[in-house]
Amino acid sequence: MYILVGLGNPGEEYDDTRHNTGRSVLEAVRKKYDFSQWIADKKLKAQSAKGKIGKEMVTLIMPDTFMNKSGSAVTPLIKNEKQALRLIIVHDDLDLALGKFKISFNRGAGGHRGVESIIRAIKTEKFIRIRIGISPANSKGVVKKPKGEEAVGNFILGKFKKPEAEALKKVSKKVSGAVEMIIGEGVERAMGEYNSL
Repeated sequence: MYILVGLGNPGEEYDDTRHNTGRSVLEAVRKKYDFSQWIADKKLKAQSAKGKIGKEMVTLIMPDTFMNKSGSAVTPLIKNEKQALRLIIVHDDLDLALGKFKISFNRGAGGHRGVESIIRAIKTEKFIRIRIGISPANSKGVVKKPKGEEAVGNFILGKFKKPEAEALKKVSKKVSGAVEMIIGEGVERAMGEYNSL
């Protein structure tokens, strides 16, 4: 079974913020593949939904903890490296422009606290990540991310403006296709197909 985790912060005040991109995209995947409704799972401290993508059973997980405690929702499900290979984490990435995403495998956290928490919890980096861009870019596609801790904090916890939300909606459709390819044809094939876009 594949486990797909969308990172973000719980609570209405964080809805539609850039840091909740993982949760927003996960909800789009849930709707596209007609998964079950979200169910609160006290053991995982998360919302979960079950369904199928292709022939594979998939569990969607949305942690109910804050970003830096995301690992606690994953630990009960991932007990070894073999299971980690079927873990897909979806999260925001400041280093990528809004409208872009990249699939990566076996990489460090890159300063993302939610990913750091998961690496610490499952004691391996050998899992799949779908990093979704949230930063503005100029006409040449060069990312203009905020500088300094306070500016970064304000930016990632800020809400998407209407045109940005539209861009995220388009990316969500592509990410759904990427997830389907990872599950059906493997991560290498999906990286080759989508990372060049």
